[in-house]
Amino acid sequence: MVRHRLDDSTWEKIYAYLKARPGTYTGNEEKSRLFVDAVHWIMRTGAQWRDLPNELGNWNAVFKRFGRWSDKKIWDELHEHFIEEPDMEWLLIDSTVVRAHPCAAGAPKEKGGQEEQALGKSVGGFSTKVHVTVDALGNPLRLLLTGGQRADSTQAMALLEGFDFEALLADRGYDTDKILEFVLQNDAEAVIPAKKNRLVQRDTDWHIYKVRHLVECFMNKIKQYRRIFSRFEKYASRYKAFLSFASALIWLR
Repeated sequence: MVRHRLDDSTWEKIYAYLKARPGTYTGNEEKSRLFVDAVHWIMRTGAQWRDLPNELGNWNAVFKRFGRWSDKKIWDELHEHFIEEPDMEWLLIDSTVVRAHPCAAGAPKEKGGQEEQALGKSVGGFSTKVHVTVDALGNPLRLLLTGGQRADSTQAMALLEGFDFEALLADRGYDTDKILEFVLQNDAEAVIPAKKNRLVQRDTDWHIYKVRHLVECFMNKIKQYRRIFSRFEKYASRYKAFLSFASALIWLR
């Protein structure tokens, strides 16, 4: 028996969404479940597509269908659909660097090359950086990708835009005038320790700041999925699809 298959309750919720989504072909429910189980198996084990167990379908057919769903942003929308009643008292943002396997290189120029596919070279080597926003309970709200060399603060506005929150919790990497001004304009509190080279130091609510560990806990959860822990995909949309699928499953727990 193949491990890492979705339980009935989780599948029923996913299937209900897929059936209602315009433009998504589900066809036979049993075959649709096999496909989603196959993607989950790949994501959980980190195996190559060719190693997909025969019980979960033809690997090439699953691979191509996964790519089509990624291009249509079905996985991203799946994540957004299952975000339900987030705790917006506090927002927590952070990032994590993911090492990319050599097979992730080689994106064609017509696709923008490696930079457009969120691949770059950081101190850790060939890598992608995953930027995340989670709510006050550590549940994922938004995920963005850049090359591994990009600074955390460059993605802060994109991570926060459109959210109504009371406080922002982040580490010193996000201590910039632009971010502090944005938080102030939103009538929120910036719980961000001041960089040591600031001429005027700010007080920090260290009691609330302790909650920031929840964003790190989220990143630890998604890295239990081996296909997320390391990046093998040439295209950012496909790596992002795995991130979105894992995030949806966290909301469904």
